[in-house]
Amino acid sequence: MRFGEHFMDELKARIRPSDVIGRHVKLKRQGREFAGLSPFTNEKTPSFFVNDDKGFYHCFSSGKHGDVVSFLMEVEGLSFPEAVSKLAGEAGLELPRVDPEAEKRAARNKVAVNWMDAAQTFFMKSLRRDMGRDAREYLKSRGLTGEDANRFGIGFAPDSFSALRDELVQQGAKLEVLIEAGLLIEPDDKSRQPWDRFRNRIMFPIHDPRGRLVAFGGRAMEKDAKAKYLNSPETNIFHKGRMLYRYPEARKAIANPQNPARGMIVAEGYMDVIALAKYGFDHAVAPLGTALTEDQLELLWRTGPEPILCFDGDKAGLRAAFRSVERALPLLRPGQSLRFALLPDGQDPDDLLRDKGRPAMEQVLERAVPLVDMVWQREVEAAPLSTPEDKAGLKDRLYAALRDIKHDTVRDLYKTTLITRFNDHYGFKARKDRNYRRPSKKYIPADQKLVMNANSIIAGRERRVMGAILEWPELLEHVDDSLFAVSFSDPSFSALLGSILSYWRQTNTVEKSELYSHIELEGLGSTLKSLRRDRRLTMAAMGGTDANLNERLALWNAEAEALLGTQQEDDVEDTRSRMADKIREDNAEGLKKLMRASRPVRNTEIKPIAD
Repeated sequence: MRFGEHFMDELKARIRPSDVIGRHVKLKRQGREFAGLSPFTNEKTPSFFVNDDKGFYHCFSSGKHGDVVSFLMEVEGLSFPEAVSKLAGEAGLELPRVDPEAEKRAARNKVAVNWMDAAQTFFMKSLRRDMGRDAREYLKSRGLTGEDANRFGIGFAPDSFSALRDELVQQGAKLEVLIEAGLLIEPDDKSRQPWDRFRNRIMFPIHDPRGRLVAFGGRAMEKDAKAKYLNSPETNIFHKGRMLYRYPEARKAIANPQNPARGMIVAEGYMDVIALAKYGFDHAVAPLGTALTEDQLELLWRTGPEPILCFDGDKAGLRAAFRSVERALPLLRPGQSLRFALLPDGQDPDDLLRDKGRPAMEQVLERAVPLVDMVWQREVEAAPLSTPEDKAGLKDRLYAALRDIKHDTVRDLYKTTLITRFNDHYGFKARKDRNYRRPSKKYIPADQKLVMNANSIIAGRERRVMGAILEWPELLEHVDDSLFAVSFSDPSFSALLGSILSYWRQTNTVEKSELYSHIELEGLGSTLKSLRRDRRLTMAAMGGTDANLNERLALWNAEAEALLGTQQEDDVEDTRSRMADKIREDNAEGLKKLMRASRPVRNTEIKPIAD
């Protein structure tokens, strides 16, 4: 019986390897792994490790490794279908029904895979022959030896329309099978023979997640070739959006308990992956000529929670990184993210490793930034930020990015991080210098009271400004831009202001209960309750219950002007300095006059608000 990839993924997602393997091996947790004595050898020191996150076991004493299915096959002598059936029963999964047509397709695909293996043998032999001399010289110029070519299965497709066809047909292959496998191109003119798809190209084998050779990537030797790299077409056995170059080898490498990586390294091309593997980064993969797809991201997350996407440090590399951000945001889950490593401008991993070696690459990987930082960079660099309108546009873009995140908890935490960063750079910050200096002990009690009274006046105005917005959120339609300029002496008010404005910018609604819920969810419930306790005073200061919107706006603007000050910042500092001089001179009357003069002039048509 054949089991589809989706079924196998679901089975492995429901089964923890440590639970199954723990019935045969006494396991003890060691950090992220479980350790125990090898069931395959007679040892006294544990060298057998199980990693639930990566879904693998590895035995150093015997060299065996695999997943929970292969473990049961090893220790219980079960066949593959028997092991799967046993695990499916434990997981409560119904086995897929036998599909005769699917069985026929599987048999046909198996034949195609066998001829793909035969094609690789032909390509590797061709590389070693005279016809492959230029290809060998090119590989040598890229730092690859003959041993490297064998290790990575690199070959050469001769500059011929029939060399591969003739070789495989002679071995018994049928033309229609070779066409289905993507090795030959069928002409529109049926009277003509199919011809080789790959000609005069260095050939790189591509394996599916199960390790089967299903496609090739070919690099052209001609400088003026229309396509520098050419991959096999989509076939019954090859779907480029669901596979990654060298994924089986990378999965084996990252399953090694001694590998501390939290995910695979994703480079942009075959040569980058090969260079990384040569320098010890065996857990490197590459997409197949396209931006990362959802299926490829899911493949990456199966082997680690935080793969590192490695891009060239130029504008094209940054654009590719931003495309990956766009694709990843809807797929984010707790413990499932990405990091981004940008190389020095003009270099790729192959260049960097050959020029400066492994330490330079390690530094690049260590400096990899989290996905949330790339979201911020993408939106900041999308447009200028020189005007208030530009900054409002940035905020809109941040909220648009947040809407792409489907998982509620992840989205909320991204929102907190991004909006806080926006506020720190372009929004609301409490200014420490809005607090008056504390009078020194030499000041007489009367002067201390005067200074405290000045602070009390400011605090009262702050409470009225914020309390009015909480009582009548519809004021936001008219005053939200003014609020951007207000600074508060109380940091909790600054945080509350940021919460209110972020809610308003996101929803543009004035529903009071929803606003209060938003504030409480952001941890500002105590500040909200404190202001609501002064509700009656706030209503009285804003004209009472009978005041209309225009009257409340006029009164609110008067309070806001008092906080913003009709003077420039240097005039305010000068006034404070003069007040301090009056205190030092023991001139209480002069201090009172300065305090009265510092109060803003109100509209004479509006009843002044008592201090």
